[in-house]
Amino acid sequence: MEYTFYKYQGTGNDFILIDNRDESFKQTDSGTIAKLCDRKFGIGADGLMLLQQKDGYDFEMIYFNSDGNTSSMCGNGGRCIVAFAYFLGAIGEQAHFLAIDGDHDAVLTSPDYVELKMGNVGDVEVQPDFYYLNTGSPHYIQYVEDLDDINIVEEGRNVRYNERFREEGTNVNFVVDQSDDSIEVATYERGVENETLSCGTGVTAAALTHYLRKKKQTKINIKAKGGNLIVKFKPNTNTSFEDIWLCGKAQQVFKGKIELF
Repeated sequence: MEYTFYKYQGTGNDFILIDNRDESFKQTDSGTIAKLCDRKFGIGADGLMLLQQKDGYDFEMIYFNSDGNTSSMCGNGGRCIVAFAYFLGAIGEQAHFLAIDGDHDAVLTSPDYVELKMGNVGDVEVQPDFYYLNTGSPHYIQYVEDLDDINIVEEGRNVRYNERFREEGTNVNFVVDQSDDSIEVATYERGVENETLSCGTGVTAAALTHYLRKKKQTKINIKAKGGNLIVKFKPNTNTSFEDIWLCGKAQQVFKGKIELF
């Protein structure tokens, strides 16, 4: 059967998007999804998303990692699917949708700039050499002096597959403190099992830990390898946060058709 797909990217985090409001796309086995996301034998992407109907919401976001398995929340994916829904005419300049971690709101300030409200965050684990928290996906945060000195894939895998994290997995972020309101972030993503050019839930986690270190700014500018993002939030207690927004561009790259046998 032939399917129409769209390719989107949010600061270099790229996704295959399929309008599945008619529920015609049913080939969601991990092998098919992984093949579609394969950069040599498929379309190529960090993940695949289905936009589906859901009572009480503008739409539902169904997300698969590039390994073919369903995933926890993807922040850049969330921004891209909102831009996709706007392109389809499914929403106006605001959206209320359901993802695997619950409800999300979003605002489009332009057709390719999306501000996505993330879930509240509490119980940040603060250790002498790392932070650990869940921003819709689990994230390990380590501050370093220079990203060029870090082998992101090797060091990320060492953490992701260590005794504590190997069963459930974790995303691993290396962060450089640039100023009170600016950081640089590189992320190793579980499910992709590689470095990605950007990770929305990862930069969100990094921004919150930056506040815990500085206790100054609540709007953080983030430089990722795929582009720039902004995270805005309100501290609630010493290690919890609410009203968290992930903001940045989400752009359509191309449209295509693929036949699945």
